[in-house]
Amino acid sequence: MMFALALPVAAAPEINVGGELVRVLLSLIAIVALIFVAGWLSRRLQARTTPGGRRLRCVETMAVGARDRLMLVDADGKRLLIGMGQGGMRTLHVYEGTAPAPEPGPSLPVAPFGDVLARWKRK
Repeated sequence: MMFALALPVAAAPEINVGGELVRVLLSLIAIVALIFVAGWLSRRLQARTTPGGRRLRCVETMAVGARDRLMLVDADGKRLLIGMGQGGMRTLHVYEGTAPAPEPGPSLPVAPFGDVLARWKRK
């Protein structure tokens, strides 16, 4: 017991709160910037892999049940409507000589966050 009292207590190191706060904020900003750069890079790489010389392209899919879905596929200038389910795949219809489907345009404009927040506050 006396031995524990005789040892000097080590002083707690001084912590620079301002410097630590700046370090944490800079780290957070760097991580968020890294996420945005990764998203941008992902979109750029996906844009490059769009079917240029491919002869087969899935235009659209739609779920019609838990395990059943319809697929609209372009193959060698023909458009095929394919049904997929537990029993396999089946060609439902072949459209002859159809033009490729136009790329989907931008969806409805999204309201700015400030407007949504103001509307929410009024309620």
